[in-house]
Amino acid sequence: MSNHEESNPLGLSAVFGDQAEPLPLFNLWYEEAGRSEPNDPSAFALATADASGKPNVRMLLLKGASEGGFAFYTNMNSRKAEELRENPHASMCFHWKHLRRQIRISGSVKPVSDAEADAYFASRDHDSRVGAWASLQSSSMACRAELQQRLAELQAKHPEGSAVPRPPHWSGWWLNPGQIEFWLHGDHRLHERLLYKKIGDGWERSILYP
Repeated sequence: MSNHEESNPLGLSAVFGDQAEPLPLFNLWYEEAGRSEPNDPSAFALATADASGKPNVRMLLLKGASEGGFAFYTNMNSRKAEELRENPHASMCFHWKHLRRQIRISGSVKPVSDAEADAYFASRDHDSRVGAWASLQSSSMACRAELQQRLAELQAKHPEGSAVPRPPHWSGWWLNPGQIEFWLHGDHRLHERLLYKKIGDGWERSILYP
């Protein structure tokens, strides 16, 4: 067996590396996406299901990645938040077209702490903080003017430069991964797939057919 085969027993492209845990590889690919993707490299599709198992999917932005999981924020009265309370499991998928890579992550979810929500909300620009109060996310409205009226009233109440507190209905979630799959485009649809699966306190690596 050659030295190359010893260092790369799975026979994958060098971009996968040989990390025993998935987070370092996720961070590496995420940083590379930040340099190559023209719009929102943090964007991912979040799939949820309600108590009956009916699925929904939508695009969000990642706001943190650590050993504790992957963080995102939302109106807690939204459909996605309602579904996460009913069925606290979700999947996210990042697709970076320029890199021809995907990462799929599945696991359980739990709310972020109030301190974490406060810190992230305070980092948002002023108009986004006001907008979080104005939007009754996922609720029906008679016309667009209804939202514009709410926004104008709240902008008058919280002018530029003033403090805007976090709404009680606005917070976030941590997705604690049970498995993470890294996907790399291959010619003729012979893609490369590396799966990390949580086993106890560690991770098991395996490769999948395309």
